[in-house]
Amino acid sequence: MTRAKKPHGARALAALLPKLTKPLYRARGFAEAGVLNDWPDIVGRPLADYTAPERLGPAGALEVRVGGAWALELQHLEPLVLDRIATYFGYRAVTRLVLTQGPLPPRPEPPRKPRPKVLSNAQAEALARDLAMTEDPKLRAALERLGREVLGEAPLNAVEDESTLEG
Repeated sequence: MTRAKKPHGARALAALLPKLTKPLYRARGFAEAGVLNDWPDIVGRPLADYTAPERLGPAGALEVRVGGAWALELQHLEPLVLDRIATYFGYRAVTRLVLTQGPLPPRPEPPRKPRPKVLSNAQAEALARDLAMTEDPKLRAALERLGREVLGEAPLNAVEDESTLEG
């Protein structure tokens, strides 16, 4: 009888995460992380911005923390939210919502868009000359953005002061 060898070496972190996080989610009453991780997809972005699922209690009661006056709104939308959760799981995993009004946990800030690069007057004129023959306005705009990225320099206020780098 031969034993199957376990692969050694590097493995994708995504393959290890479910095994590591399962005990943490179970401690909060969730059989799986779906409700926590996919909450914005389940209830929609506007509602997800003011709510956070906390724990799945006994008899399918989902405890949800609600910020501000959204508790009343969520109370009115409870049947819709329950239907969306049931659609997500494929069965009625949650039978009712238990709302707790209070501050929501901090959320990570979305990444900021980088500022457009600055072109010298000569570079801007050369770019405009090169794009003058392009008839399609959408293509011209895309090529202009590309040209600015390739030719331009970062704005002065986005670059660290050299004196702070020395000391």
